[in-house]
Parts: sequence; C-alpha cells; structure tokens
Amino acid sequence: MSISTTLKSHQKDLGGGFVVHRLLPALARQSVGPFIFFDHFGPIDVAPDANHDVRPHPHIGLATVTYLFEGAIEHRDSIGSHQRIEPGAINWMTAGSGIVHSERTPKDLAGKPHRTHGLQLWAALPQAHEEDAASFTHTPQAAIPVCDVDGATVKVLIGTAFGLTSPVATYMPTLYLDIALPAGRTLALADLPAEAAIYPISGELEVDGAALALHTMALLDTGSAPLLRANGAAHFVVIGGAALDGPRYIYWNFVSSSKERLRRAADDWSAQRMGRVPGETEWIPLPATPLR
Repeated sequence: MSISTTLKSHQKDLGGGFVVHRLLPALARQSVGPFIFFDHFGPIDVAPDANHDVRPHPHIGLATVTYLFEGAIEHRDSIGSHQRIEPGAINWMTAGSGIVHSERTPKDLAGKPHRTHGLQLWAALPQAHEEDAASFTHTPQAAIPVCDVDGATVKVLIGTAFGLTSPVATYMPTLYLDIALPAGRTLALADLPAEAAIYPISGELEVDGAALALHTMALLDTGSAPLLRANGAAHFVVIGGAALDGPRYIYWNFVSSSKERLRRAADDWSAQRMGRVPGETEWIPLPATPLR
C-alpha cells in the first residue's frame, strides 16, 4: 500500500457563505514538501448578490499559489501587480518580507450568477529566502506543459514529471500536477519527490486498490510507485517536493521559522506599515486571537 496516512478536510467559512475545504496544515501533518496550506473551494454557484471578495490582507514568509478550474479572480497587490486569474493559469505570489493583496470578483462577473472552483496553496519559503523581496508571477494556461500518459491528461503545473518541466520558478524542488484519468484507466506515479500527496477533485479514484474519498488527501509512501485507477472519470492533483528545512510557525496569514518575526508582522499590519494596494481603501484587521 502506497498510502501512509490520510487527511480529512475541515470546512471553514471565509465570509459571505464562501466555504472552503482545508486540508493543510493538519494535526497529523503540517506540510507536504513546501506546501503548508491547502484550500479547495467550490464548485460554488455564486448568486448575483453574493460577496466573496477578499479585502486587502498581508502575508510574509510564503508564496501563494492560486489555480482555478472555473470562474475568475482579480488580483491586486502592494507592489503594483494587477492580474485577472483565469482557469488553467498558475499565479505565484512570493510574499517574502511582506506583501498585501486583494482577491476580488472581476467587474464583468460581479452582480451576475457564475461559478467558482479552484485551489489555493501556500508554499513556505526556505529559511534563506523568507525575507526575499516580494514578487508576483503569472503563468498563463498556454504556457503550462501538457501530455497524454496512457490515456491520462497530465498538466505539469509546477516541477518536472513525465519528461515535462513547468516554467514556474520555485525556491526548492516542488511538484504540482493536475491529472484527468478516464473511467477504467490506470496510471502509475513513478519518480515522486521525497514527500507527495494526492487529492481528488472529482470522480472515483483508487490508490493501489484503496478508494480515496472526496475531500480527503492521501499522503504517499514515495518509496513505491502508486498505481491509480479511475472507477469513474477522475480528476485529481498531486503535490509534493523536498522536505522543508525545519518546522514553521503560522499565525493568521503569516508563516515564519521565527515566532518573533510573526509578532513583528502582526505589529506592522496593525500599524498599517506593510504597504497598500493601489485603488483599495478597505483592509482586513488582525484577528482578535493573540499570537502565543
């Protein structure tokens, strides 16, 4: 059996009825490779009067990785980036020493019924890069390599797999695959990184004969090559990479190898010293729960 353990999601309401399934961090496992946070949202039928906008908020010590299956998000940040995020693209925002961003519904979708569905992950930065300058990189769908492997459609979002390498630059060995496996077909996952996990988006997926339920992440024993089988057409992602260079502390939207750094970030945000998003006047206040 290639599954070492499974993680079940817990639901979190981000406001306005925008509910996500959160898999990482978990009590049993803080991270998989560099990925220290994993949210799956949707598919959601968004009502015309819904407000799922995320007002300006800060990050340090991590990179946000946004990937959509349906819908669109308008990204703005304090270093001047303004990007419409659409399905199939990878958007990598390095927070480093600090960045502020907002994620809003584009004007052409606001006030109209539409669907939204996607994943947002955080990659913790290696300790040597935790204070790097903030940056934002958009990699459009057309630039993401795709291949057919025994009938499976594999998109190499980040890293290298099946002879293809994504153009998305990372700070450490990282893997992120989007795979569609037709009903009745199988796929062997070989050459996995030191840490890896599978998460089903839809359909009926087996890992070495064991069914993997929706909203459940399977952590893999990467010393073997798990055999995946789709009993019904299955859609899933594979994440992983090299192990982090030590544990991380998390407070709200901040990640660091130092608790003192989290305290400074909290103080800076409360005092509005982390920058502003051009055109924005709102901001999300620091949580009432203090850092311990």
